[in-house]
Amino acid sequence: MMDKIVFKIGFWSGIVAFGATISFVIVQVLQILGIFTFPLDEILIYGTSLCIVIPFLLEILALHYITPIEKKIWSHAALVFSILYAVFVTANYVVQLATVIPQKIINGSDEIRILEQAPHSVFWDFDALGYIFMGLAMLITIPVFEKQGFQKWVRFSFIGNAAVTPLIAFVYFYPNFSNKLLFLGFPWGITAPAAMLLLALLFKNYSIQK
Repeated sequence: MMDKIVFKIGFWSGIVAFGATISFVIVQVLQILGIFTFPLDEILIYGTSLCIVIPFLLEILALHYITPIEKKIWSHAALVFSILYAVFVTANYVVQLATVIPQKIINGSDEIRILEQAPHSVFWDFDALGYIFMGLAMLITIPVFEKQGFQKWVRFSFIGNAAVTPLIAFVYFYPNFSNKLLFLGFPWGITAPAAMLLLALLFKNYSIQK
């Protein structure tokens, strides 16, 4: 009975995380194209990003519960990195949505400039660390999956996302940020949702088999 609950949590959390990530990617592209402008663009970007956090954390938690005991060190480490991701990005997105954007609308940005997620600001670094920790979570999860069956494809997706993480770090920490540089991290918009979706489908497969 407990396994079925874990499978259900893992599946639906993964589906929600996948949907939120795809939504974020779409909003990011539309912002770059100038279709969304302030304040709607920032509200949607930070809002969709915030919607990724809890589902992703629950998906990794569910994975830890179904991981064989001899491999739990890897899933436990992934859960720790996922929590670090959640703490950094949640702090950032809540500040942007609840404080920065409303104040920018009312009074301009001078009074709260230090809180803005501008390139190389404190909250920019928070965001960077968050997604680096997400990448590390997926990297350290790789040994959990078998190299055969459907787990093989989940494993490949996690390897792909881990491989993109250095690009994400480069985009965030390169001295001169630009929208052109942002496209260097675009593969994340494919690898991250793919990994979340395939892991969700793995839970679905387990629930059917049980």
